[in-house]
Amino acid sequence: MANKVIKQMGLPKSIANIFTARNIITAKDALSLTDFELMELLDVGMAEVTSAMAHISEVVCPPCQTALLLMEQRVRNESLAGHLPTRLKGLDEALCGGIPFGVLTELVGPAGIGKTQFCLKLSLLASMPASCGGLDGRVIYIDVESKFSSKRLIEIGLKSFPEIFHKKGMAQEMAGRILILRPTSLSEFAECLKQIKVSLLQQHVKLLIIDSMAALVLGEHDCGASRHQALGWHVSFIKSLAEFSRIPIVLTNQVRSQTGDESRMYSFQAQSHSIKKDNPATYDSHLVAALGINWAHAVTIRLILESKSGQRFIKLAKSPISPPLAFPFSITSSGVVLLDDDGMEIRGPEINTIHCQGQNALFNFEGVRHQ
Repeated sequence: MANKVIKQMGLPKSIANIFTARNIITAKDALSLTDFELMELLDVGMAEVTSAMAHISEVVCPPCQTALLLMEQRVRNESLAGHLPTRLKGLDEALCGGIPFGVLTELVGPAGIGKTQFCLKLSLLASMPASCGGLDGRVIYIDVESKFSSKRLIEIGLKSFPEIFHKKGMAQEMAGRILILRPTSLSEFAECLKQIKVSLLQQHVKLLIIDSMAALVLGEHDCGASRHQALGWHVSFIKSLAEFSRIPIVLTNQVRSQTGDESRMYSFQAQSHSIKKDNPATYDSHLVAALGINWAHAVTIRLILESKSGQRFIKLAKSPISPPLAFPFSITSSGVVLLDDDGMEIRGPEINTIHCQGQNALFNFEGVRHQ
């Protein structure tokens, strides 16, 4: 705003011409001088200078806004940005419509909890015709661990949307819209990302899924420092893809057992050291997301999938507009299904704790490679 041209600010033509004649072209030029300096340079009275400067300041300075107005604008912008509905009623309501466009949404949880099942359902929803509530577009699915199953995809489609999938050729058409990439290294993954940026708009892509980000990074970097360095470029590039394309980007993350340092840092997690060890099949292990806190800051939405006391939960652990909620769910032939749409609000550090019933609390990343 400081570079705004004075002649375009609606000042009286006579005074605007004087500013121009004295080579005071922009608001910045005028505001960097005192009123007395301007009066001398423009050769006009103080009243004219004061009036002109008040007008210039009003134009270039943004008006004050209340906290309420900012909050309303944020909610409105989220609504206008668009969402991919998950068809899980309670979760969609909590997320104000579903998985948001233009940001990163993370699914984190132990192996076998349902992250890939969730991603398969989202792939179908993005590729479905708009008349049926879908995004009517293509999906790029980066399948790092070769867990994508076309057979399971069709099964979920038939059970969830029989009226669509029983139409002749519809299953083949929707499956044909989902492009599977399987990079085997971080360098291949980087090349995939660069190619994807070119094809996002050309191929009418409506969803990008990376399953799983952790497998790529942790598979090549055991050292924390080199891991963060390798992750930095990829995170920045993926975030730029989200902002550039304005499509939902969903990434899965694995879990690992917490270290002693983390237990001391997060006192609420230290309870895992006092759990009985005589029957490891019956207690819950307390885990953390595999890619660390820097990665956690990069994602806008974090959904934690966990198993606790014989029940699976989806926890909305991070969201700029939603309360921390937990929804019980199960995996059926139609995919992920919520057992309660109301959800339970969770306060305190428990929302970020990851439970995995029946797993040894000391297992490491290698023990959860296969979901």
